Amino acid sequence: MIVANRFKNRTVMVSGGGGGIGAGIVRRFLSEGARVGVVDLHTAELVAELAETHAGRLIALDGDCTDGAVLETFHAKVVADFGPVDILVNNVGQSGRERSAPFHESSEDVWRFVMEVSLFSAMRLSRLVAGAMRERGGRIVNMSSDAAFVGDAGLTDYAAAKMGIVGFTRSLARELAPYGATVNVVAPGAIRTRAHDTMPAAVIARIKATTPAGFVGEPEDVAAAVAFLASDEARFITGQSLLIDGGRWMI
Repeated sequence: MIVANRFKNRTVMVSGGGGGIGAGIVRRFLSEGARVGVVDLHTAELVAELAETHAGRLIALDGDCTDGAVLETFHAKVVADFGPVDILVNNVGQSGRERSAPFHESSEDVWRFVMEVSLFSAMRLSRLVAGAMRERGGRIVNMSSDAAFVGDAGLTDYAAAKMGIVGFTRSLARELAPYGATVNVVAPGAIRTRAHDTMPAAVIARIKATTPAGFVGEPEDVAAAVAFLASDEARFITGQSLLIDGGRWMI
């Protein structure tokens, strides 16, 4: 359920928000009144969709989230235009995709890429906002994956990075809790994005068969959980991991 103006006058930053789950998160915050900054490799399609209806409340920067200088520029622009960051969503992340392989055939350059995009980007952006959140509170929501908990074969680097997100979240949550800032994790399972649309029907069928709920989720399912964790209602929840995977893995 959309809560009108729940995030009015709040500044939100979302990494990897140009499409898929990230775009769903951006739409949710905008629909609830937030000012939102987005960084991703490509944001033109999102801007074309949202800029007119949310005029003055959307900043989009095209850039590589593995580049620390890009993240610094992004953060500086959001703060200059919208004010201090109240909510950070570290959404960006990626497996090796076509370069993924069984561990004995995997390569270190792929490991390093996966760690950079799925873990280090979250650490870099969090460090940029942590100082201000020690002064005024805030919310950080990090994106893990149920792959970290299930331990999917062929995704050792991705599972390691996404479980690293969990450990990072727990430690940072303890550091920031005395200052009124919370840090939590969401861990999606199978979510329908464009990448899913290119998968063979047999793969989708197998995913559904191993998901107790029996269907593939939508980006809006993840966005709803992120919005809750970013809200005032979640002020007493920190350091936690919420799996959004239809029951594939339960903790």
